[in-house]
Amino acid sequence: MQKNSNDFSCQLRANKFAPTTFTHLNNMNLIEIIEKNFAENIATKQRTLEKAKNNIALAAQLMTHSLLSGGKILSCGNGGSAGEAQLFSSKMLNRFQMERPGLPAIALSTDTSVLTSIANDYSYDQIFSRQVAALGQEPDLLLIITTSGNSGNIVSAVDTAHERNMKVIALTGANGGEVSARLQHDDIEIRVDSDSPIRIQETHLLIIHCLGDLVDSQLMGA
Repeated sequence: MQKNSNDFSCQLRANKFAPTTFTHLNNMNLIEIIEKNFAENIATKQRTLEKAKNNIALAAQLMTHSLLSGGKILSCGNGGSAGEAQLFSSKMLNRFQMERPGLPAIALSTDTSVLTSIANDYSYDQIFSRQVAALGQEPDLLLIITTSGNSGNIVSAVDTAHERNMKVIALTGANGGEVSARLQHDDIEIRVDSDSPIRIQETHLLIIHCLGDLVDSQLMGA
């Protein structure tokens, strides 16, 4: 007689994940995991600071110039990187830490009707590029956030931005992937020195906060 999967999962929880057993056997291991995560986070950010600080400053200057020239910043990413693109856009439209007027920024991952219609009628690789083609033009910027640099929809967005005479700021990691190979001389890559998607995303978030702080400082005065 076949065992019900629900019965099995209940037995598994009862045998292996009772609170007293879990706490007694794994508390030290959990602390070690926490310490390891913090240590890797700090080390990744320190390495990236040394290698990428000049490009972060250049990217902030490029953003400020675009905004002062009447441009806007389009941003995109997949998964957690989509969330970071939305965070960047929300902080630009609202504010970071300094009181200021809202700044024009659009995250391309927010409208599910647009995303699903493009994916359904064309392909998933075009969900960002078709928006860039419709919304973007010089002196707008495209901010792309990617841990691998190889996602087809991100690569396509970069190519379309160039067709629209837009400059690209790329937050990448590892070896930069295909995105890095597609960037032009006046684009800016900010690469996190790590092969771990988690560490890359954590550092991307810090870079986004740095960019916001730097843009505010240039526009409003530090």
